[in-house]
Amino acid sequence: MIIDDIKKANIEAMKQKDTRARAIYSVIMNKHLLATVDARTNGKEVEDADMVRIISKTIKELEEERDNYAKVGNKEEVENIEYERKLLEKYLPKLLSREEIKAIIMKLDDKTVPSVMRYFKTNYNGQVDMKEVSIVLKEI
Repeated sequence: MIIDDIKKANIEAMKQKDTRARAIYSVIMNKHLLATVDARTNGKEVEDADMVRIISKTIKELEEERDNYAKVGNKEEVENIEYERKLLEKYLPKLLSREEIKAIIMKLDDKTVPSVMRYFKTNYNGQVDMKEVSIVLKEI
């Protein structure tokens, strides 16, 4: 599971005294813990697909934070956030390219927006940026 890999990476970061890596791994582990508590109240378990969503959301938050630091000219924080983002991206599956998304859409019988979005959310969750699917769909 992804969380096990993150915990191992956190231990390695501790050994190497990498405080930046430890900080972002701790954020992910805390979000996993919250998701686990929430899932157990519903009688479910946190799976890798849930972890992909957590990591993706965290990366988007980091990107927003990076943009804000870039606006005020704080290059050191921008570099720290880029480092943290790269650490997390290793745990995400490879995202489909625009060409791959377009090819999948072209194979579908029903190319209406709700149908296509539902298809990608069901079959390619975590492997595709839904905003990208929407953009490709509008271009067709």
